[in-house]
Amino acid sequence: MKTTSELKEIASQVRRDIVRMVHAVQSGHPGGSLGCTDFFVHLYFNEMTTKAPVFSMNGIGEDLFFLSNGHISPVWYSVLAHSGYFPVSELGTFRRLNTRLQGHPATEEGLPGIRIASGSLGQGLSVAIGAAEAKKLNNDGTTVFTLHGDGELQEGQIWEAAMYAAHNKIDNLIATVDCNGQQIDGSTEDVLSLGSLRAKWEAFGWVVMDMDGHDFEAIASTMKSARAASGKGKPVIVLMKTSMGKGVDFMEGTHHWHGVAPNDQQLADALSQLPETLGDY
Repeated sequence: MKTTSELKEIASQVRRDIVRMVHAVQSGHPGGSLGCTDFFVHLYFNEMTTKAPVFSMNGIGEDLFFLSNGHISPVWYSVLAHSGYFPVSELGTFRRLNTRLQGHPATEEGLPGIRIASGSLGQGLSVAIGAAEAKKLNNDGTTVFTLHGDGELQEGQIWEAAMYAAHNKIDNLIATVDCNGQQIDGSTEDVLSLGSLRAKWEAFGWVVMDMDGHDFEAIASTMKSARAASGKGKPVIVLMKTSMGKGVDFMEGTHHWHGVAPNDQQLADALSQLPETLGDY
């Protein structure tokens, strides 16, 4: 287990990786990646039971994670690398020709840690439910985690999956929604208001929890509560409040950095705000 201080150091390096990766190819999605960094760092370093650096597609006997909003691949790749799944130096190949680190996670390249191709929004919850149901059938007592964007909840398949999970008592699943209030074309409120997500998920039969996605103590406490609520007949969803672009002041709280790469000066400005703690790739 990492201390809060150690988690913050890892998060700073991951955020450096994100902006450098996206800048190097002038392509990618820094905003949501920066916003979800603290969640990913907690999940992989202090929460999930995995067999890293050993990786198998079946995931038997270990917790699984599925990223539904696959465009935030930079944060996932960085955390996987720092968790030992593949060399950190490989981050320098992000989005390049024939790389294993595609712009959206893919499986044909065989990158350790990736079990499904993702980025076609709305599909990840269905996959996670299938994996959780398989674990139940196999008497595998581990947990399935998944992450979604709040704008992604505008996809109808999410709600079909939500209904299925509650009906079939998929209670070994902990889903998280990145509630940053932003999507590619503007704020979620302006594009298509989501209303009360708590009321919606409760109406669909889920246990609903709220979480500050930038407070490591709050993340740990909420995930502990989510695990405690598991196994009682209902799936669990965590509504995680974050700020898009967290850690880089000129990127925070705006949809403009959803899928835009920083220029040279902006990269230098961003890196000046993010201490190098583990060494740049």
